[in-house]
Formats: sequence, C-alpha cells, structure tokens
Amino acid sequence: MSSPPPGIAERRGPHRGAGSRSRDEGSSWRVVARRLTRDKSDTLLLLLSSLLVIAPHFEHLPLWTCGTVLLTLAWRAVITIRGTRMPPLWLLLPISIAAMAGVMYSYRTLLGKDPGVAMLALLLAFKLLEMHARRDLFVVVFLSFFLLLTNFFYSQSMLAALGMVVTLIVLLTAQLTFQYTGAVPPLMTRLKTAAKLFLMAAPLGLLLFVVFPRIQGPLWGLPGDAQSGRTGISDTMAPGSMANLARSDEVAFRVRFVDGVPPQDKLYWRGPVLSSYDGRTWTRVARRQSSVMRIAAALRGPAYPYELTMEPSNKRFLFTLEFSERNLQLDGQSASYTDELETYAMAPVTSRQRYQATAFLDYTVQPGLSDDDMRRWLQLPAGYNPRAREFGQVLASHGSPDAAIRAVLQLFRKEKFEYTLEPPLLGRDAVDEFLFNTRQGFCEHYASAFVFLMRSAGVPARVITGYQGGEFNPVDRYYTIRQSDAHAWAEVWLGRRGWVRVDPTAAVAPERVRQNLARTLPQPAPFGFEGLVALQNDKNSWLSQMRFSLSAMNNAWNQWVLDYNPDRQQNFLKELGSTFANWRTLAGLALIAALIGFARWRQQVRQTDPVEAAFSAFCAMLARRGLHKAPDDGPMKLAARVKGLNVPGEKKAAMTGFLDLYGALKYGVPQAEERTQSVKRLATLLKQSQ
Repeated sequence: MSSPPPGIAERRGPHRGAGSRSRDEGSSWRVVARRLTRDKSDTLLLLLSSLLVIAPHFEHLPLWTCGTVLLTLAWRAVITIRGTRMPPLWLLLPISIAAMAGVMYSYRTLLGKDPGVAMLALLLAFKLLEMHARRDLFVVVFLSFFLLLTNFFYSQSMLAALGMVVTLIVLLTAQLTFQYTGAVPPLMTRLKTAAKLFLMAAPLGLLLFVVFPRIQGPLWGLPGDAQSGRTGISDTMAPGSMANLARSDEVAFRVRFVDGVPPQDKLYWRGPVLSSYDGRTWTRVARRQSSVMRIAAALRGPAYPYELTMEPSNKRFLFTLEFSERNLQLDGQSASYTDELETYAMAPVTSRQRYQATAFLDYTVQPGLSDDDMRRWLQLPAGYNPRAREFGQVLASHGSPDAAIRAVLQLFRKEKFEYTLEPPLLGRDAVDEFLFNTRQGFCEHYASAFVFLMRSAGVPARVITGYQGGEFNPVDRYYTIRQSDAHAWAEVWLGRRGWVRVDPTAAVAPERVRQNLARTLPQPAPFGFEGLVALQNDKNSWLSQMRFSLSAMNNAWNQWVLDYNPDRQQNFLKELGSTFANWRTLAGLALIAALIGFARWRQQVRQTDPVEAAFSAFCAMLARRGLHKAPDDGPMKLAARVKGLNVPGEKKAAMTGFLDLYGALKYGVPQAEERTQSVKRLATLLKQSQ
C-alpha cells in the first residue's frame, strides 16, 4: 500500500510526554532528520517545494502577507516534526477570513493580478494546514503548479524561467514521492527522475510554443494592471526629471545596425519635442499625427539601416536615430508622424516592440518655414527670468543666430558651469538662478536655459528629449540604451539650413556625448569595493566580459522567446513550410530519422537483459531440435516437455538445470553478487545443452 497522505499520520500519532519532548528539543537537527518517518520527510519536501513556489512573489506581496505565509509554513513544519495534531477548523476559518480581509484592505479590491496572486499564496499556505486525505495532497500540488505559473505575470526574464524550472523539478519530486509503494528511492534518485520527466515533456512544450497560435499584447491585460510600474521619457520636462532617470539602469531599448555604425557622439535617439514653457516645465504641444505626413527634407551621405527593439513603456512615442526616414516597419501596427519630426505608435507600447528604420547623419529638414510656423517656437512666459531675457537681447545684437549660439556655448564652456546629477533646487526664476547663481545642472538645465536664451534672442528653438549614446556589446553586437542614457538637447531653426541640433551639454561635459554617463560622473563603488569601478569601466576586463555575455544571453532570450509574436510565428511557419517542400530536405530528415532509429535499436540490443537473451537462445536451440515453446509455457512446463526429448542424458540434465536456474532468476530476488554468478552459470548450462 502507498504511504498515508500527510496530516493523517500526524493526527493519529501517539501523544508524547514532556520528558520525551525535552529530549527531542535537546537533539540536533541532523539527528532529528535521521529519525523522521517517511510521511514526515515527504511532508517536509512538500513544504520546501511550496516555499520555492511562493518565494519569488515576496518581492511584490505586502509585508504582512509574506510574514503570514512564512509563519504558516513554519507552523506546519513544527506540526510535522513533532507529530502533533493539525489545527481545528474553528481556528483556521477566522484566520483565513482575516487574511482575505487584509487582501481587500491592501488592494481595495479582490479582483486583478496582484490581489489574486496574494490570495493564491495565502490559500496555498493555509491548505497545508488542512490536509486530511489524499485528495488534499493533489489540491496542494496543483495549486502550487498554478501559482508557479503566475510568476510570469511579473517577470519573463531568462533567470526567472530557470528558477521556475528548478522549482518545477522539486515540485514534481514531491508529487512523485507520494506515488511510491514500499521502499522509496533516495532523494537524489527522485530528483533525477523528475528531471527526466521534465526533459521528456520539453520537446512537446517547445512544439506547442512554436505552432500554437500566439496572441498580441501583454501577458496580463486587466485595466490598470498592464499600465502600471513603467518609467522612462515623458512628454514633460522640469528640473530634475532627467536626473532621476539617470539613476535607473533599466533597459529602454536595444539597437542592431545592419550595415555600418555611426560614431558614438552622433547617436541621438529622438523622442518627444517640447515646445511650450510655463516658467517651470517644458511641455509637448499636441500636434496632428498622420501616417503619410510629408515634410521637406534633404538626406545626404551614407545610410545607416538599423533594427530597434523597444521595451514596454505604456506610451505611444517611439525613438528613432536622428534623422530617420519616415517609413518605419513595426510589428502588428503602423506608425504616425508629426510635423515636429516625432514618431508615434497607433497604440501605447505595452509589450516589446521591434521596428526597422534607416537613418542619415547629414540632412536638411524643413528649411524655409513661414513666420506663422516660427511663432510657436519663439513664445516665452511673461514675467519670468528677467536677467535671461536681458541677456538674450544682448545675444540678438551679435548680428546672426550662429554668433548667438557660439556665445552661449562659449559661456557654458569657459565659465564655471558644472555637470552633476544633484544640482541645487531652483526657485521661480529657474533659468536665471541656474545661469547666474548655481551654475550646476544636468542636461535638462542646459537645454532649457539654452532654448530660453535663443528665444529671447529671436531665434526659433525647442527642446528635444530622448536618449544619447548607448553601450556596445561586442558579444552580440547590439547597442543597449538604458534609462540612464536619457538626454535633452536643443534644436534651432536657421533659415535655409532648417532645424539644426545643438547640444549645450556637450560644451560643459563633452565626454558625456563621446562616451557615456558612467564615464562622465563619479560612480559609487559596488559593494564598497573601489577596484570594481575600474573593472566596470574597462571593457576588456573579466567583469565587463561576463556582463556583456549575460546581457547578450538576455537579449537573445528577448529576441527569440519573448518576442515570438503572431507576425514572427506566421513568417517562421511559412519559411518552415517552404523548407519542407524541398525534396532534398525531406530526404535528409528521413535519413536522420533512420539513423536515429538504428542507433536506438542497437542500444536496445546492447541493453537486453542477459537472462532473457540466454532464454531466447535456449528456445531457439529447442526449436532446432523440434520442440517449439508454446506461448503459455513456463520454465516448469517447458522442463517437463524437455524430458521427452531424445538427447543424451548429460544434455538433458543441462537443459533442465538451465530452466530451473532461469526460473529462479526470473521470478526470484537474488542478491547482486549471487545474480552475477547465476548468470554466468546460466551461460555455461546453455553451452552444455547445445
């Protein structure tokens, strides 16, 4: 019979006295583990697998939920080890109701991803205290499988997937453990069996992944859940907004150039254009969007085709390298454009989006605009920054926009301006205080002050937000652009030259544009080790190489697994169908299948039981002598028929001895050494019988 389900043995176990309990408490955990009965050790394995299932959710569950789950699992472990009774229903019921009320209080609802996962975690923990029959065991196991699946709601990274595979194998081991009757194999053997089961199911899972119809959109799409927790560039900019992003190491997008790579200082990834200023915040002005909007542009020089994979942002704007042709190829939707050279998706980007474009570094865009077009890029709020306005009038007297631009950049370059992530707070006249008092700021401070001065001088100007630069990975040859690469720069309109990019930050911290932010500003020492900073900055160090390799693996996971969307699936299946339509491919696959079948047949022949092999040879020998074994002939019945053969006595004795020994080996359970000797004896008797 199989072992009793966990909980029954604990409830029926004998009640132990105080003296016995004190002796157990004084013993070590190793001794206690050796004394555990089978049902107790099986239950502890189930508790371990449940903990592995719930543990990844501790990162986002409320603190009280994590504490309740851990206390409940510890309570169940103590009950198992001590063999005490399970808690009664009148105690568990109010605890469960209080826990559900806590979920309602924490999330203000019982519906949705987060409250649902919290309730599942609590339900699994409480169910472990309420197992009285074998069906309760299966409820716990399958509830664990379901809760394990919810990890993908929060992370679909390669590391999370590997952790789930390990947890799945442990959970399968716990399930298998309760299926054994009689002796139970060692834990390592059970783990190997569970791993083999997983590997056997993996090809079927891979096949379903490839051919099962894909759905477009995020894994979880309830209102409010799919749109939360995203950071990145927005359509407004105030002092400190870019500096906050610069502290984030989160990936914004990755780029692979198809043919040729632009210089590092030319990698300006254009995002929202901010035209309106209220004295504190720059804001994007809503513009008409169209998928066929025409603009005057002259593109020169080499073309740089590239593929950009953008992480979910829950915003519509897309980032392109300045200046990219307006013919983006998106997966599953089309792009729209504005006359301010912005690019937008038709719907918020809630899942990873890949698109292709072609950029030109030498261009002229929108020359010869009318005065009405210029008016919106000259507007300034009344009553703000009087000193900057006065300085702008001085710049206007230089005679040309180029001279005014050079004067401002020379000011930033020669005066004691500082590029920092922690600038002082600014008051009402932020531009005045920055230019003439603090002179400390991040890219948004310099871009904002520059555009304000240009407009004061009568030069149309606007703020551009996006990203600058990126880190090249030599392993997979992708550029990784992170939130820390967020940047703001300026554009000025110079008549027939059209819109011209001016980055005032480059005048203060040119290394920010030539390299990256990490090389520009001091970095904190990881884990307090100063030597790691140099290793991080050295692209040839072992630490950088390991980081590049991990990043490349994660990027490959994103590109080939997480980004396997309906369009890519259809294209892949079409290519697969055309490939299999080739007779050479089919012939090659048939040959490979034949070779695999032959190899398996040879392996089975080599792995044949020597006892059965000897018996088959014995039956073949009898058939040659005219005695054919009937399907219902056992060793004893066959021995009786052998006695009727007309053969010498020594051969007949060898035949009956062979059958007697075969019966003992077939239906008995000899020791290993005894079996080895008997197999050798069986081969000897077979030779004597021939």
